[in-house]
Amino acid sequence: MMNKQSQKSGDQSTNLQADQMVVHVGIDEKRAREVFQEMNLQLRREYTQEALEIANARVSEFENSLMPKMERVDGALEAFGDPSFQLLLVDAQKAAASTERPADYDLLSELLIHRFKKGDNRIARAGISLAVDIVDKVSDEALLGLTVAHAVNSFLPVTGDINQGLNVLNDLFGKIIYGDLPSGHEWLDHLDILNAVRLSSFGDLKKVQQYYPEILPGYIDAGIEKASENYTKALEILDGINLPRGLLIEHTLNTDYVRIPIPSKAQIDSISLQQQMLQDGALVIVPVRLTEAQKTAINDVYNLYSKDGGLKQNNINSFMEEWDKRPNLKVLKDWWNTIPIILTITAAGKVLAHSNAQRCDERLPPMD
Repeated sequence: MMNKQSQKSGDQSTNLQADQMVVHVGIDEKRAREVFQEMNLQLRREYTQEALEIANARVSEFENSLMPKMERVDGALEAFGDPSFQLLLVDAQKAAASTERPADYDLLSELLIHRFKKGDNRIARAGISLAVDIVDKVSDEALLGLTVAHAVNSFLPVTGDINQGLNVLNDLFGKIIYGDLPSGHEWLDHLDILNAVRLSSFGDLKKVQQYYPEILPGYIDAGIEKASENYTKALEILDGINLPRGLLIEHTLNTDYVRIPIPSKAQIDSISLQQQMLQDGALVIVPVRLTEAQKTAINDVYNLYSKDGGLKQNNINSFMEEWDKRPNLKVLKDWWNTIPIILTITAAGKVLAHSNAQRCDERLPPMD
């Protein structure tokens, strides 16, 4: 895509008039660093001479973490001309100067990137501001526990292959669980004091063996028995709407049954078929979205699954056996199942945890 030149200036731009020529000057990396230092001048007056050297060194590390990330995001440097962003930047510099934890500089950088991406969303901005305020206050153990809890609530595999899905989760938690997970009540009370979570003694936190089968039902639902009457009906439905019989695959957890390779029934709408097409004399494979009639047909096939509760429970048992074979998932289960109280992560906690998770794995999607 080509970009047309424009003489319109944004709020953070300067127009220089010279005869009939208008030159558009935005904020480049050099000017962004100048803004960073200008805002930091406000802080330097707050420190004694003894503290100033330490504060300057920490803020400099924060700057070196932030600027390359802002440069990589299209248009992000323009945020340095936004008054509300500048005020948040000052708060982030204060947090950077106050913390001795090197990872916090990357964490603050992720929060500011998130602030730019959210733009005028005031709800998101409020959560980000609160998260910046507690970066230098949250303990290592509590931050780790918060991040892992957020990951459990937020990240799921999209693949319909059960083993691949478990491997994706195992890889994710291998990156996010970067230290010893916290135990007892202290870390939870600490997060509650910081308003990163809310605690409730009413009810019990769902165990891993209950939670994941509930949110990944496409993995553990019984499926359709091979060579059964429902299997014949399923094939007739697929044939009648020109869908490949390969949409029914052998169930990894029970090889006497077949299933549609999706993590949940809700994912049917996102299924796409692979079709060969001729482009420039070469065969290429392109994804083709399902028609509404095809989506209805696949839902009809899913409704033919066995409702036998015993079969489903056997699949859950087999699923958890596979779960425990993966070391990071085994660590996650053993820790999660000992959390003594229900925790609800607040808006500030979510932003903080998501930014920390992205610090651990840059491939994670941005927060909604």
